[in-house]
Amino acid sequence: MKSRNNEGPAYRQAGQAVLIVLLSLSVVLIIVLYIMSRSVTDLSLSSKEEDSLRAFSAAEAGIERALILGSTGPSEIGGANFEANVSSFGQGETSVVYPVSLKSGEIAVFWFAPHQGVVGDSQFDGNQVTFCWGDSDTPVDGFAPAIELTVYYGDISNLQIARAVFDPNSARAESNGFDSVNSNCTIENEDFEFETNVNLASLGANSDLKYANVRILYNTTVAHKIGIDVTGFGLLPSQGNKVISSGSFGGANRKIEVYETYKVAPPIFENSIFSASGVVK
Repeated sequence: MKSRNNEGPAYRQAGQAVLIVLLSLSVVLIIVLYIMSRSVTDLSLSSKEEDSLRAFSAAEAGIERALILGSTGPSEIGGANFEANVSSFGQGETSVVYPVSLKSGEIAVFWFAPHQGVVGDSQFDGNQVTFCWGDSDTPVDGFAPAIELTVYYGDISNLQIARAVFDPNSARAESNGFDSVNSNCTIENEDFEFETNVNLASLGANSDLKYANVRILYNTTVAHKIGIDVTGFGLLPSQGNKVISSGSFGGANRKIEVYETYKVAPPIFENSIFSASGVVK
């Protein structure tokens, strides 16, 4: 009996050692399984990211091809699929929002004349247009955007320009001589803060309208959109091309939308004097 009592603690120590070993193995197993799980997750994410990048690259390839060749049917590049569609934007509409937000000094172009090769394009002959600009709730401070309107009109052999300027900041307008504007305007479900109605005939641009350059001013920090509305006075011709390209690879799908506007003369030619070097009086 005494011998058994002496062996009791040894057995208990052996059992505790086995338990510690089992617990250690369990911890190691959990760590190994966690690492394996993370590795599988990382591999899955890497695969999805790669599929996404290849789908995006395919969509970009569709844009590049469409800008050169026009709309494309389903195509393949490097195992990825893409399809691009080109359509005119603004054609036959009464209003258009320029597709890019602009900062001070940048220009939005709105066409009144039709373009060769655009089926169904027609001349806008109205004498009244409305311009809207500035994001909704834009404060009327020193950075509030003003606009400079330059309208090209007349026969191509004797092209003329008419100008007008508008500023929502009345204090600033007292010194720069700009005309005042109205508030609040909506074009294509997009809200604008500033609006002006322009009678083109009063500017002298009463025939053979070509296009209007709208230069935004003073908003050096925040870009704003500009829109045009001719409701009740005619329809606008095409303003350019809208290209939508979709790419797919594996389980990833990506879509890109870009706008190609028509080319115009550089704004420098709106000035009466220009020179590659300094002008000496």
